[in-house]
Amino acid sequence: MKVAPIAEVKAKFSAYLKASEESPVVVTRHGKPVAVLLAVEDEAELERLMLAYSPRVQALLRRARQQMRRKGGIGHKEFWQAVEAETQ
Repeated sequence: MKVAPIAEVKAKFSAYLKASEESPVVVTRHGKPVAVLLAVEDEAELERLMLAYSPRVQALLRRARQQMRRKGGIGHKEFWQAVEAETQ
C-alpha cells in the first residue's frame, strides 16, 4: 500500500492510478488520510463498492440487524430482494 500527499497525487495522477492497480493508494492531506485510490476490475466490483458505501444500503443493513435481534433474522433471499427494491 502506498501513501502519498494530495499535492503529489494531483501532480502525478496517472502514475498513482497505475500504482493503484497493484495496491491501494492512500491519499493524505496534512499527513491524515482523506481518500483511497482503488483499481476496479469490472462493473460488478464497482457496484459492490458503491453499495458498500450507500447510505440507503447501510440503513437497510441497520434495520436488518435490528430485526435479527428482535426476530432472529431474515433469509438470504429476502435480504437481497429488499436490497434490490431499495436501490431502484
